[in-house]
Amino acid sequence: MGRRKPTIYPNVTFTGIADKGQCVGRTPDGQVVFAPMAAPGDVADVVVKRKKKGFLVGSVTKTHKYSIDRTEPFCEHFNACGGCRWQHITYEAQLRHKETVVRDAFQRIAKVEVGEWQPILPAARTTYYRNKLEFTFSDRAWMTKADLDSGKPRDPSGALGFHLPGRFDHIVDIKHCWLEDEPANALRLAIKAIANEQGLSFYNVRSHTGLMRQMVVRVATTGEVMLIVVFTQNDPEKIETLLDAVLEQFPDLTTVIYGINNKANDSLYGVDMLTYSGPGYIEEQLGHVRFRIGPNSFFQTNTQQGKALYDTVVEFAGLQGHENVYDLYTGLGSIALYVADRCRTIVGIEEVEAAIDDARVNAALNQIDNAQFYAGDVKDILTTEFSQKHSKPDLLITDPPRAGMHAQVVNMLLELAAPRVVYVSCNPATQARDLQLLGEKYKVLKVRPVDMFPQTSHIENVALLELR
Repeated sequence: MGRRKPTIYPNVTFTGIADKGQCVGRTPDGQVVFAPMAAPGDVADVVVKRKKKGFLVGSVTKTHKYSIDRTEPFCEHFNACGGCRWQHITYEAQLRHKETVVRDAFQRIAKVEVGEWQPILPAARTTYYRNKLEFTFSDRAWMTKADLDSGKPRDPSGALGFHLPGRFDHIVDIKHCWLEDEPANALRLAIKAIANEQGLSFYNVRSHTGLMRQMVVRVATTGEVMLIVVFTQNDPEKIETLLDAVLEQFPDLTTVIYGINNKANDSLYGVDMLTYSGPGYIEEQLGHVRFRIGPNSFFQTNTQQGKALYDTVVEFAGLQGHENVYDLYTGLGSIALYVADRCRTIVGIEEVEAAIDDARVNAALNQIDNAQFYAGDVKDILTTEFSQKHSKPDLLITDPPRAGMHAQVVNMLLELAAPRVVYVSCNPATQARDLQLLGEKYKVLKVRPVDMFPQTSHIENVALLELR
């Protein structure tokens, strides 16, 4: 029995950008279609891969009309690694579509009224803006169909790069990444070469073999650089030989750290990090606050635009110096410490205990003595008893993960009834959902999107709420 012939929908008109960088369009008869690598304004034929309730998912097979917003991608790995899925769209168009994503989430989906829509805050740098990247080793470099069809031999040196979108077992070998400043590219290429010269095996995710597994580079605006190399097993002689060779070639590295990850997954959560050289941390300056960042610290990935985001929070907060402030999902206390000099007291809550340890270290580093931090799930820590102990907040800042706030936290915010709330979000859809629930007592005075990640679909959004 032969394969079923794929269904092709001709002349799909693409009109916008959806979640994860997918382009959204409609067939001539009105069916909604999602496809990657198209651009709003394109008219194309789409082969359908999946049919869902109410929409189709596919890929473009032929483009009849190209969008005026298209531009030539600048990275040789575009279409492969999946890191910068919007490179084929001009930056001006990216900003326009990101604003539309926020407006649609608030107005069309959640029906949230907004008093003032402030224009999106563009990034000053659209390349080399990240301060952290993680790369993965593989004993087999992924090859495109065109490479395979051409008979191109597989690179015997393996791969050190990024996962192919949706594939945990395929690694794209990266020659040059446009996301992080040097020495990130130089370090990655050198470490791959040194590991090959020393005959070190690269990881195979299916057989769970191979010594070299991951590497992480953190680059601070202060000029300090952290290198983390992750191995699957503790082989002191091989580890020391590799790291010594790296330090010989890059003597200015601030600190070098290594970890042993023999788990089935690549997550570095819970992996012990051992300092090989330097202090075991780097220091970053974000505005007037200096942060000490360890190997497991969570920190805004775009330092320069992080300051722009926090300045927006400060502007929306309108602090006068007498306020008692709560900062929910505080991470290592970055927002809390940034606004501490503008309020009387601030209390931060964060689920990850190591992040709270970092927050306390950074409070001491900056001689900030009006901040307190608590480790635990926000829904468990933020209670009536907690507010009685710390007094009700005059301002509440919340910056939850992509899933938004737990319903219990939303209910607690309604009970606390702080006069103002500044809600920072990396997911406008869940933010709009939460604001709809908070609408029982709050109105949204103003909203401002902040572009933290150019060339991608990700967008941060800041909203100011006032008690009705």
